[in-house]
Amino acid sequence: MPETAGTSPLLLLGPLLRHVDPVSATIWVETDRSCVVEVLGHRAQTFCVNGHHYALVLVEGLEPGSVTPYEVHLDGAQVWPTAHSAFPPSRIRTVGGDRPFRLAFGSCRYATPTTVDVRDGIPPDALDGYARRLTGMPQEEWPDALVLLGDQVYADEITPATQQWMAARRDLSQPPGAQAADFEEYSRLYAESWSDPQVRWLLSTVPSSMVFDDHEMIDDWNTSAAWRAEVTPTDWWHRRICGGLVSYWVYQHLGNLSPAELAKDDTWQAIQDLPEGTDDAGPMLDRMARAADVEPQSVRWSFVRHWGPARLIMVDSRAGRVLEESDRKIVDDQEFAWVDAAVQQSVEDGVDHLLIGTSLPWLLPHSVHDLERWNETLTVRHAGKPLGRLSEKLRQAADLEHWAAFGQSFERLGRTLVSVARGELGRPPATALVLSGDVHHAYAAELVQPGGLTTRVHQLTVSPLHNAAPHVIEVGFRLGWSRWARALTGGLRALARVERSPLQWRKQAGPFFGNELGELVLDGRDARFLLWATSRDDDGTEHFTQVLDTRLS
Repeated sequence: MPETAGTSPLLLLGPLLRHVDPVSATIWVETDRSCVVEVLGHRAQTFCVNGHHYALVLVEGLEPGSVTPYEVHLDGAQVWPTAHSAFPPSRIRTVGGDRPFRLAFGSCRYATPTTVDVRDGIPPDALDGYARRLTGMPQEEWPDALVLLGDQVYADEITPATQQWMAARRDLSQPPGAQAADFEEYSRLYAESWSDPQVRWLLSTVPSSMVFDDHEMIDDWNTSAAWRAEVTPTDWWHRRICGGLVSYWVYQHLGNLSPAELAKDDTWQAIQDLPEGTDDAGPMLDRMARAADVEPQSVRWSFVRHWGPARLIMVDSRAGRVLEESDRKIVDDQEFAWVDAAVQQSVEDGVDHLLIGTSLPWLLPHSVHDLERWNETLTVRHAGKPLGRLSEKLRQAADLEHWAAFGQSFERLGRTLVSVARGELGRPPATALVLSGDVHHAYAAELVQPGGLTTRVHQLTVSPLHNAAPHVIEVGFRLGWSRWARALTGGLRALARVERSPLQWRKQAGPFFGNELGELVLDGRDARFLLWATSRDDDGTEHFTQVLDTRLS
């Protein structure tokens, strides 16, 4: 990105308030050139990735439970808040105090309302609606955290303007066609998703935690060994996955890390050691991304957030899968051992609410769960045979790739949560909440068997923030909870001799369709789940209204 002599640096994206703890915070920005970024007297030199410039500013010395407004300066000039901003000042609220902890969450946000094709008929953006709602509320009622559970950008669903821009730089008749091909195109997707004023302000003042799902890379990413065998030998995949993973590292993952984790992160430290203004970190990050794709153990994308009485363990359920049909796992053994250790530590620390973040739902509608278990069983049992190949085609066509499609991982997570809920690891928390997205609707479900559960275990799924569910998906998920659909898929499961899970669950609420955002209100050992949805009148007036308020503990 060329620099312009004699002009001041520009703030292209951000600021994003990312990791916040009782005494520190990190703030991420993208600028148009190399410069020094300053926030509350703390400075960071930008680093360069493929011609783009970024900084992560570590703000230390804050007071627990405090609220501190901040500005952003580039080479000494104030660039945030913008002149004549209609929004409240951006501020850092640190962890601490005795107020209820509020957390907003959701997933699947396709660009901004101003960039999408109106013919797609996408309902109003829930994240925009939520930001507008907050501006009229007392700051004490603003959320303490925002959790984004995947598909922050859609690399394989491109807006008309971006498609036109891509066509000017390469031949879209050649693979990967009208999809993101490299880092440069990914950077445009993030700009397109995070530039609208409401979301930009929201991300500047509410700490965010993020994890990827498939659309950050490509639809069906790591669905199966057959999928990888088909995609990875192509001449475009290497550039695509490197662009996707490098951009994810820069735009999302870097801000997930605590100051202590940043100090131990080899990649981040290597970037800090680059000579000022002379080297581009792109080649080094490409090597990291290439290794992460081929050897998933080389990078841990999962992370933990410490929020006083609440603990979030965010699990990467995409990049580290084991895909051999005889030993399929949505999380490999090394990563699951890390998850179990984080769960054990949370219980030992006495948290009241254990949160498991995973982009893909763990507890699905019963008939959908049965179909995924049935499909995996047939694909494994008949691998290499016609029925196995047919099952694989169905798996990819119908997106049968959630936790239920990785049977041993589904059961292992169940055993972990049951151990927590029975107090086998120590004092049981009041709730264990699995937060997910992906499936373009919202619902709440609760684990009811096996018995002896002191902790209430819930699946809370909220999706999309800004997208639309095809009619067939809406019909399928509405029917998925019905008794007759469950009887039908149960028959298929029995015919295929699929082993029955000892886990049983019931639907609490939903399904809800449209663009939605969920909220948790955690007050001591009490927990509430609120769901907000958008709508539009015939005259174009947009609404953001509460559609659910239910107790979880």
